[in-house]
Amino acid sequence: MQPHKSVNTIKTHLQDTLRLAIPISIGQVGHVMMGVIDNAMVGRLGPTPLAASAVANGIFFIILVIGIGISYAVSPLVAISQGAGNRNETEDVLHQSLVVNLITAMILWVIAYLTSFIIPYIGQPDDVTAYAVPYLQILSFSILPIMFFQTYRQFIEGLGFVRPAMFITLFANGFNAFFNWVLIYGNLGFPELQLNGAGYATLLSRLIMALLLFGFVLKSKNFAVYDTRRLFPRPKVETIKRILNLGLPSSVQYFFEVSAFSVAAIMAGWIGAVPLAAHQIAISLASITYMIVLGVSSAGAINVGRHLGEKSKKAVRSAGFTALISGAGFMLVTGLIFILLKYYLPSLYIEDAETIKIAAGLLVIAALFQVFDGTQAVGLGILRGLTDAKIPTAITLFAYWVVGLPVAYIMGFVFGYGVYGIWIGLSLGLITSSILLTLRFHVKTASLVL
Repeated sequence: MQPHKSVNTIKTHLQDTLRLAIPISIGQVGHVMMGVIDNAMVGRLGPTPLAASAVANGIFFIILVIGIGISYAVSPLVAISQGAGNRNETEDVLHQSLVVNLITAMILWVIAYLTSFIIPYIGQPDDVTAYAVPYLQILSFSILPIMFFQTYRQFIEGLGFVRPAMFITLFANGFNAFFNWVLIYGNLGFPELQLNGAGYATLLSRLIMALLLFGFVLKSKNFAVYDTRRLFPRPKVETIKRILNLGLPSSVQYFFEVSAFSVAAIMAGWIGAVPLAAHQIAISLASITYMIVLGVSSAGAINVGRHLGEKSKKAVRSAGFTALISGAGFMLVTGLIFILLKYYLPSLYIEDAETIKIAAGLLVIAALFQVFDGTQAVGLGILRGLTDAKIPTAITLFAYWVVGLPVAYIMGFVFGYGVYGIWIGLSLGLITSSILLTLRFHVKTASLVL
């Protein structure tokens, strides 16, 4: 009877993980697709606006990831209070996360806007700079609706309602494509705004996303027991501290990761244009699978948090390790796909034979680190569900900046393996992170007292 019970437990945790992970992952892909649509439609204007878009979006994303990381504190804290059956605390987390996220949005908006004036001094061609500066200024305003959307998204996902944000994100892709068509090319009597039109389209789409989700939360009976209408609650220092103690380290984790891969791209650029293009293609493909596994990470954080609130140590460990295995299993499959389609996938991006050949080699390396990338992504999520963020942040700093990048430089330039050496270094960073984060979860939950 005991083995049968164990199998049922694993099955239950797997179902819980997939029920949450699949819609969250689809929503994550929806966010990626918005960028893909923008690039495709801006690309028709020519290489200069597309290059300006890449520069501005690169800067914008590094700034935005700080806010997104802070907002990720909301869902595990909501899940913990829900698991404990504490409605007042759940409501309190929502209200104080509004305070934190909107203040964060204001700060990041100012930073992004002012950063636009630095673009002329970072070595970009004058024509690229002329497009990039106003485009980044327009994009900066979209941080406000993004953070508002994130507040309510993380709140309802912490309660287990993951489909609304998914559907709204998918609808937003349609809005974005339509607004792009109207504003970039000057259709329906509107002026032809070119790249700035894409910026306004993105801003409008994100405003619609925020308003749709807020309206859904207000109207849905599922949230009627909570005071969701209060947009300007009185700050509570203790709750704000809880959010920041989890959110700030989470944002730093993502910053370490994003910045490490940005430095790797710079290293690839030192080697030449072709290796850099191959690097960008391989990173683009790996990023798609990473965005999907982030859904498993978020699901793991929610499930671990809920069981922590229920004070069920066994369920906490089972939910966490089920999420780890699910993430690793998915990435194993994508790794096999990378190997089997290593020449075909790059050919979807470019026709140059040399670039395709190098990208194919990088995809083989990517295939080998996919499992570790999935494990470390989920590891960060399930530790966030335990409200454990400071040690994982130190682990990411060590893995990427002490192991990954130095080895990437040594392998790429000292030993002369070029862009392949850079990717070997990144792989070792991911392997280090995945092992240490998994050990951290094991040790943390083994000694858990509930």
